[in-house]
Amino acid sequence: MRFDLAIVGGGSAGALLAARLSEDPTRQVVLIEAGGEPTDPDILNPQMWPAIQHRDYDWDYRTTPQPGLAGRALSWARGRGLGGSSMLHALGHFRGCREDFATWEQATGDPRWSWEGLMPAFLAIEDHSYGGDGIHGKGGPMPVWLPGEEVSPLARAFIEAGAGLGLKRLNGHNTGAMIGVTPNSLMIRNGKRVTTAEAWLTPAVRARTNLTLLTGTLVTRLILAGSRITALETSAGRIEADQILLSAGALESPALLMRSGIGPEAVLAAAGIPCQLAVPELGRNLMDHLLGAGNLYTAKRPVAPSRLQHSESMAYMRAEGFTANGQPEIVVGCGVAPITSEMFDAPAQGTAYSLLFGVTHPTSRGEIRVTGPSPGDPLVIEPRYLSTGNDRRLFRAALKAAREIGARPELDPWRDHEILPGPVYTDADLDAFIAQAAITHHHPSGTCRMGRDAGAVTTPDLRLNGTDNLAVVDASVLPALTAGPIHAAVLAIAETFARGIAGAG
Repeated sequence: MRFDLAIVGGGSAGALLAARLSEDPTRQVVLIEAGGEPTDPDILNPQMWPAIQHRDYDWDYRTTPQPGLAGRALSWARGRGLGGSSMLHALGHFRGCREDFATWEQATGDPRWSWEGLMPAFLAIEDHSYGGDGIHGKGGPMPVWLPGEEVSPLARAFIEAGAGLGLKRLNGHNTGAMIGVTPNSLMIRNGKRVTTAEAWLTPAVRARTNLTLLTGTLVTRLILAGSRITALETSAGRIEADQILLSAGALESPALLMRSGIGPEAVLAAAGIPCQLAVPELGRNLMDHLLGAGNLYTAKRPVAPSRLQHSESMAYMRAEGFTANGQPEIVVGCGVAPITSEMFDAPAQGTAYSLLFGVTHPTSRGEIRVTGPSPGDPLVIEPRYLSTGNDRRLFRAALKAAREIGARPELDPWRDHEILPGPVYTDADLDAFIAQAAITHHHPSGTCRMGRDAGAVTTPDLRLNGTDNLAVVDASVLPALTAGPIHAAVLAIAETFARGIAGAG
């Protein structure tokens, strides 16, 4: 089979790219996805997050034991099927703050990755509750809903508590300024989750004669000749394409490259893979957000189940205080449920609630490595969580901020007493509790980071360094984390890239 363009991975970036780049009827496009069509009705139910993890449409990765997390290994949910991790994530749409993208522009020297440069893409993506106001998109494929009366009374009290400490009241997290407190903006329409496959791979798009969807098809190797990818070996046979877009995610994109002989020479040699193209930093710079789960409270009165997805409000702030401005450093979230790590016994639903807490821009960096040439050979996922003093210091500050919010009079009608962490106050004791309480926020990224420096894996236009016809378009290219969930930024990257090919905007 031969195509003009092959997209590997039908997740958040891949689904958008397939829809946008097949708009040109003269371009033959194939989208190759290892999983299938999502059929589980629980995917559409926001209240089922995160209970639908570990099912057959979850790659269900696991990290190595982490010294910074008391020796624990974490499960990493990653979507397997059309829509990718948008089937599994917490439905939040947070663009990031203006300063986050200034960091991207500095890393790449390319203004298209600035806040202003990405704005046309954000506007094109969204169908926002406030759409048409010049800041939020209107009529785009992805609904972005800022809930009102549906917000839990507990979350409303949390918002009032944050405001009582001096946090600004925001109308969502998508205006470029994130310091403050607000209900979370969610990818929900008519009470149901909207995946990227539903948003972009509509019946009309699927009917295009120039778009081929290959589901249940695993790409096992890229064939490199000189600086060009000449073919893809897949479970359905050999596929040839003039241009390859790798959108398999922050784990599988670098893993596929390594299995194809592209990557750090020492890693490839240890896995028994001949090196075809040395890319020393491939698989490194692995980033993720953690959340402490949690600052747990027994409730004075029954806590009704969330009508949304349990984590209803996030408050972003500087570590030095609730009234400081700038780029956020820490975050506290309201969980309308007793959310804890596996290290603690959670009380019964309806009897308790959690305040989640975390660091917005951790400096800990990890890596992934392949252990052999086959997709069946396991990945080594080594995040190196909480390996820097900066991250441990800011995590302590985040927990202290959560406790300060949790003790506010606005939450008096809800709070009976604090269960976790309990009488824990010294830095050493706080660190020990955080190591047991922290869980992934499910934002793996950075393993094919874009940049203008010699060590960057991808160029500012997302081409893999050392190749002519292979680009990486997914979360792996992030040079630095955004302050909150990364999904909206990944969509904006894909839309911006598509516009560059299509000549739009």
